[in-house]
Amino acid sequence: MLKKSAYKRVLLKLSGEALMGDDAYGINRATIERMVADVAEIKALGIELAIVIGGGNIFRGVAPGAEGMDRATADYMGMLATVMNSLALADAMRQAGITARVMSAIAIDQVVEPYVRPKALQYLEEGKVVVFAAGTGNPFFTTDTAAALRGAEIGAEIVLKATKVDGVYSADPNKDSNAVRYSTISFDEALSRQLQVMDATAFALCRDRNLPIKVFSIVKPGALKRVIMGEDEGTLVHV
Repeated sequence: MLKKSAYKRVLLKLSGEALMGDDAYGINRATIERMVADVAEIKALGIELAIVIGGGNIFRGVAPGAEGMDRATADYMGMLATVMNSLALADAMRQAGITARVMSAIAIDQVVEPYVRPKALQYLEEGKVVVFAAGTGNPFFTTDTAAALRGAEIGAEIVLKATKVDGVYSADPNKDSNAVRYSTISFDEALSRQLQVMDATAFALCRDRNLPIKVFSIVKPGALKRVIMGEDEGTLVHV
């Protein structure tokens, strides 16, 4: 008998850098195809999945390339980068036989649909993957905040923050060999220990909405499925 998944509806937050693979910038095709294969695994379990992608692999409002630029303008450019990433991911899913819909928080009607919450919920109930692009549609807010906001709006049971690090550590594991990975940690503990889980706005929203966060490594084969199945993968941040 197949083991039942731990969740029914989830919000997956992908960093733009995760799409680069070993490349210096842009989108690594082999990497995005592997991620799509991971998505296909959990879709086969009947999971309702929404995704938010960052744009750091293409452009980021606080990046050195934005030096001297108006911050709001730079952030809007970053939002457009997330649209590019979302389109690339949706196309890769289409080629893998997964139906995906990209919905943007800023109007680009000729390219993607505008974000409309009831429509997004309908797509999820129909079994489609919904990719939320352009962050919150506002400057000064990160895609972490967009993930927390959209997760709350669609009634996700958990926000899965997929990074290149396999969880939340007591210190930077790249600098401290004695750093310990937390299996679970409360929001209050993470705050008191000054652990960087998400940006402050996103973290506060998840805590206030009792929306748990799971931080895990998207580069580990099969990690996404293990998270969905409730196995000891990554770090669970909870109330």
